[in-house]
Amino acid sequence: MSTVAWITARGLFGRRRFLMLFPLPLLLVGLATTSRALGVDPGQWGQPVLVGLGLAVVLPVIALIVGTGVLGSEIDDGTVVHILTKPLPRWQIILPKLAVAVGVTALTAGLPLYVAGVLAHSVRFGLALAAAATVGALAYSAIFLALSLVTRRPVLLGLVYVLIWEGLLGNFVSGTRVLSIQQYVVALADRLAPTGLLETPVSVPVAAVMSVVAALGFTWLAINRLRSFSMAGETS
Repeated sequence: MSTVAWITARGLFGRRRFLMLFPLPLLLVGLATTSRALGVDPGQWGQPVLVGLGLAVVLPVIALIVGTGVLGSEIDDGTVVHILTKPLPRWQIILPKLAVAVGVTALTAGLPLYVAGVLAHSVRFGLALAAAATVGALAYSAIFLALSLVTRRPVLLGLVYVLIWEGLLGNFVSGTRVLSIQQYVVALADRLAPTGLLETPVSVPVAAVMSVVAALGFTWLAINRLRSFSMAGETS
């Protein structure tokens, strides 16, 4: 499993798509730093920057880039055949790749969220955002990894979920928030460090349970889906 994780990390860091991870986190930190330097009240910029940009864009987009890349790129270029020829249970392939995706996403999104949280309120708030983002990274990564095995257009479907379901419908149709990873992250962060900067109608128990259900459910789907791949890398 460690070998699969190492190969996945090396392949991910060696691809151009890894460079796409940096602009959004830098923008997040830059906006938070500028707002703090200009003395703007965090009550005015905290929610738009932390939630509107950080949790609604930075976290899911990074998870989408990484989650669809840890295995999807190997399916696209055919190198997945080399993995499938190994006498490994499919879960020993999926779990290391998921671990890499979660780790990279949590670090790349969690660190700037921590910095922005400290600038907006306190160290505790920054840690709460980073911890909640890690939970979100797990759920998002499981979803997007599974999508890379279910469809040939995982990025497109991932963007539909992030932009349409969570972004558009989540803001105007309250019922959709119960099925929104973004809202789970907001609820968990607000519970860890209540500040008044974060608001969501989703309760903490629902957020915790649904995050676990999403992570486990889509991980199972990815493992089961990989079992159906033939040696040509196509589903049978």
